[in-house]
Amino acid sequence: MSLAGIDVHVHVHDERARALQGPEAQAKFEQMARYFKREVKHTSVEEQAEQYRSKNMMAVLVNGTDVTVTGRTPIPNDFIAETVQRFPDTFLGMGAIDPWQGELARREIVRMKEMGLIGIGELNPARQHFYPNDPRFYPLWEEAERQGMVVLFHSGYAAAGSGSPGGGGVKLKYCQPMLLDDIAADFPDLKIICAHPSWPWTAESLAIARHKPNFYVDLSGWAPKYFPPEVVQQVNSMIPHKALFGSDAPSLPLERWLADFEQLPLKPDVRQKIMVDNAVKLFGLEDRVAG
Repeated sequence: MSLAGIDVHVHVHDERARALQGPEAQAKFEQMARYFKREVKHTSVEEQAEQYRSKNMMAVLVNGTDVTVTGRTPIPNDFIAETVQRFPDTFLGMGAIDPWQGELARREIVRMKEMGLIGIGELNPARQHFYPNDPRFYPLWEEAERQGMVVLFHSGYAAAGSGSPGGGGVKLKYCQPMLLDDIAADFPDLKIICAHPSWPWTAESLAIARHKPNFYVDLSGWAPKYFPPEVVQQVNSMIPHKALFGSDAPSLPLERWLADFEQLPLKPDVRQKIMVDNAVKLFGLEDRVAG
């Protein structure tokens, strides 16, 4: 099949999944809605599947957990895996781990692979309070590399907790992209996605993407009209093969992201790479999308 896009960064806002998390998760959901200036509205996975199918697109569902820090119950990885199994033509899936859970997290990586998930993420060090390059967490990245799992890290500014007292306990220092450079160097066969334009450290993620073959950036979480100019310049010239279409939908509406992206001064071949080709290569989808 010929695809119009592969959105590598899509969240689950299904009411059934939220119900599995409890009231604390609903409060966070509402805070994020206020930040993105959108309606507090659940979106079923059926609706999401139809949205992407109608646009001839695929999407990667991501999941996250900060249970050690906050005590909040995450969406079960089983929910993500079951959704992918229900809509295999539309969805791929990434599962959540809490790095502080150590061996339990390592075993969960193996289990996620067995369930058919393709990666780990969205890891959010600002919410999880960990430095990704701390050697204590290296067994996790080693396992991910062994399993052939892509690892997606949040980077830069965090919408979570923004404007709340104390930022809701979210600590931005953990999301500096340069912390990921050690992992990219020490695990050269581990494929890493650095999510978002990484502001206020945008140049760091772009430099690593240029320097490390296994390091990619996704363009999610910001309306493209607000991208820092260096993102457009670098993607259009030095790293067209390392940038990925990601929306952060439904937190940031897919239609809004696509409309803004159309207005960017990108070369046609670069646009095709970002929307489809780079993700096809990263996730090994050549046979699946051929035709």
